[in-house]
Amino acid sequence: MNRFLITGASRGIGRAIALRLAQPNRTLLLHGRDKEALEESCRMVSEKGARAVAVAADIGTIAGVEELADRVGPDNLDVLVNNAGVVYVEPFEKITLEQWQKTLAVNVTAPFVLIQKLNDRLTRGASIVNILSVAARTAFPNWSSYCMSKFALEGLSRCLREELRPRGIRVINIYPAATGTGMWDNIEGEWARDKMMPPEEVAEALAYALERPSSVMVEDISLGDMTGNQ
Repeated sequence: MNRFLITGASRGIGRAIALRLAQPNRTLLLHGRDKEALEESCRMVSEKGARAVAVAADIGTIAGVEELADRVGPDNLDVLVNNAGVVYVEPFEKITLEQWQKTLAVNVTAPFVLIQKLNDRLTRGASIVNILSVAARTAFPNWSSYCMSKFALEGLSRCLREELRPRGIRVINIYPAATGTGMWDNIEGEWARDKMMPPEEVAEALAYALERPSSVMVEDISLGDMTGNQ
């Protein structure tokens, strides 16, 4: 049975990915912090015939990432999806050091430590998928901490891709434009939610990349308007 780990799977893009990947021959380890929402994701995945396992952890701390890695267990992992993320939208002079460090911890350090801890469980043919953003390639005013984190994760991804390629492990980067999730509920301002792509489009792109045969390498997928215009 294939094993998948999806971080940030309690809602939004992570839940959409989990539902798209759910199949009877798969075990989906679903990570999140909101236990109630996570259990709902597990229920929805189970209804599609997959085995769903909730793994709640706060990956904003090294201890939380290590706890998550330990709970994955010793068995091989076929797919790791780094989707969890945080965002603060403020003029750069108003970004607090705590917000900056939290963004770096969740969006960059957590994927790095998780990949490092699970490295020996990723066998030939395994895939690491990093959910990046238009913000990994385009700068936006008031998004300095978020853009920083996505630029950094892209750099890490490209280095890991070259290091892991000889082992037959794929590192896939997905760059969604603005996606209609609950994230926007906590960001001040007027956002054209009706023009944003649904999370299911991100999930479909991820599934497409994973389903390509080993002879077809799909490493970067850009979705939507990469200028960030709505």
